[in-house]
Amino acid sequence: MVDYRIDRRSGVATYVQIVQQTKQALRLGLLEPGDKLPTAREVVEATAINPNTVLKAYRELEREGLVEARRGLGTFVRRGLNTAPAESPLRTELEAWAVRAREAGLDHDDVDALFTAVLDTHFKGDES
Repeated sequence: MVDYRIDRRSGVATYVQIVQQTKQALRLGLLEPGDKLPTAREVVEATAINPNTVLKAYRELEREGLVEARRGLGTFVRRGLNTAPAESPLRTELEAWAVRAREAGLDHDDVDALFTAVLDTHFKGDES
């Protein structure tokens, strides 16, 4: 199951954060086809957001063909995006790099800016 973390200061709409976090869990293989997403009620209790926001996010994921709502049962993953499994050698290398970045005195925003700059250099036009 995925635990949603809402950053109210990010400037990113709450429903978009839920969509992004769900997609991230799918990419990492933390959610797989057949897995059940938390109910809107569970997300609301954990994050103190409006239930309609959760439903909007789930509808967006359904529109993209990633999940399906089953009346009376919940919302289930239809397909994964796991091209970068959570337990991959690349993740291990990235973990080590993050440790070195922190030891070098970089904070979260510094690492985010540096990583985004590198991604933009190597993945121009590849956004999906």
